Amino acid sequence: MSTTSKGAGPAASGAAPMVRAEAVHKSFGAAHILKGIDLEVAPREVFCLIGPSGSGKSTFLRCVNHLEQISAGRLWVDGALIGYREHGGRLHELRDREVAAKRRDIGMVFQRFNLFPHLTAIENVMEGPVQVRRESKAVARERAARLLDRVGLADKAANYPSQLSGGQQQRVAIARALAMEPKLMLFDEPTSALDPELVGDVLDVMRGLAEDGMTMIVVTHEMGFAREVGDALVFMDDGRVVESGHPRDVLSRPQHERTKAFLSKVL
Repeated sequence: MSTTSKGAGPAASGAAPMVRAEAVHKSFGAAHILKGIDLEVAPREVFCLIGPSGSGKSTFLRCVNHLEQISAGRLWVDGALIGYREHGGRLHELRDREVAAKRRDIGMVFQRFNLFPHLTAIENVMEGPVQVRRESKAVARERAARLLDRVGLADKAANYPSQLSGGQQQRVAIARALAMEPKLMLFDEPTSALDPELVGDVLDVMRGLAEDGMTMIVVTHEMGFAREVGDALVFMDDGRVVESGHPRDVLSRPQHERTKAFLSKVL
């Protein structure tokens, strides 16, 4: 199963997918979490994943950047296999250093902000480029300042995480992910840990990224965001893709009974 972008968007124009999952399975011991996920995400697409807790959404997201190793199937990002190389028709697992190099192109924003508490906002944003990409502190600081301004926190550059609200910390986390100049951004329920009044500022930043053409996979319970900003939406349940399509179609006219039951409780 795959989904396509709206109108004459990237997928419709025949662009190669940014993300492609083919029969992806993931098990933790006897627990079978992902049960054959097939989907494609086009370049510049905002791809939303919804579903009940435990349906496998976050696990799939972690597989995309190889934080979790898939048990079967294949995953590609920008045409390159994630976690493996293929030789002679067989898959060979990449070394940790090779996996880390590929992961640099994939930004991830978690439910919890995971900022370094001993670093200021701007130092948190600088850390990746300086430590991983070996950029000079001057270059990294200049980019970090621009990114903090982009997420509306230019005046908080010198603040430590403990001096920031949850919403502000999450926006710093987004800026930190962007500092590595990723080709793909993954968001794992980025507003679920926030007080309701702080959600809007984070979603506004994500809307801005979408308008700038960033390819994004967003695990979310924010159905309004999915409807307004999303290009494609997948409803997952019990480790499977149950229904997919344009967000407005799936949310307004779900076809599958399981989708209908879920949406009746969250809309």
